[in-house]
Amino acid sequence: MRFLIRRGSFYLITAWAAITMNFLIPRLMPGNPAQILMARFQGRLSPAALKSLTILFGLNHSGLWSQYVTYWRNLANGNLGVSFTYFPTSVSSVIGSALPWTAMLIGVSTLISFVLGTLLGIVVAWRRGTWMDSLLPVTTFFSAIPYFWLALIALLLLAVDVHWFPLSGAYSQGAVVGFNGPFLASAAYHAALPAITIVLSSIAGWLLGMRNMMVATMAEDYITMAEAKGLTRRRIMYLYAARNAVLPTIANFALSLGFVVSGAILVEIVFSYPGIGFVLFQAVSNEDFPLMQGVFLVITLAVLVANLLADLAYVLLDPRTREA
Repeated sequence: MRFLIRRGSFYLITAWAAITMNFLIPRLMPGNPAQILMARFQGRLSPAALKSLTILFGLNHSGLWSQYVTYWRNLANGNLGVSFTYFPTSVSSVIGSALPWTAMLIGVSTLISFVLGTLLGIVVAWRRGTWMDSLLPVTTFFSAIPYFWLALIALLLLAVDVHWFPLSGAYSQGAVVGFNGPFLASAAYHAALPAITIVLSSIAGWLLGMRNMMVATMAEDYITMAEAKGLTRRRIMYLYAARNAVLPTIANFALSLGFVVSGAILVEIVFSYPGIGFVLFQAVSNEDFPLMQGVFLVITLAVLVANLLADLAYVLLDPRTREA
């Protein structure tokens, strides 16, 4: 219990510090987003409209402390402001429409790469010295290629040349958005190629990490004892070696879930996928303070929750941590 209280206090302090930095960083950037928004209207609006927009977006000349208090008050009320980029849409609506796309694409891709990489790592470690060792350089080669470059190559070969996958978007233009068969099939079809690139880029980390942990675990005395008892190789591999070696991998997986909401920004840009990463890119390009703050807030909270889940996973899976 003391362990959980200490960790909970740490995460509360970290959340306060992260939210404070989230408030300060956009305000230290040069430029006036309200003027950028006004420029889109090519001077057709009066200076009074500029002043109204400045007040609406919270960019008035009030003190920093006053803005900070107002920022926390708005957070408590669930008000993240109005987006400059998607004006007059609220930040909550923009994030709410983009987050499910990223959660499905990056979340499913992360889960697939974790499961495949972990299982392959177990088998490669158990059968080291065989042809399965060749999986390491192959997967490492794909992980060494930059994310966006691999996405561009996949797009050129599989979408432009052979037309197996669509070039961009999250679903077909004629699809009716909703939980219906044609729309879900179209969404899966458009997400397939980005998901493939993400899995190819990330599977090597899970495979190599699990293999190294398995090799270290198989040198333990209890593995030798299990072999001396005449237990089957499959039982030793999964119930003894893999069960203990997988602990750090599960913790890393919990941490990786926190970064799911940030999206694979470059992949989403290459494929014009309407996820949270693409929204963040648009917000930075347009100096959209409220949208940047909203996206960073969601990412920060997701990472903190993922760290908390990793700590809880360790407590449940490793009884020794309960004594701390």
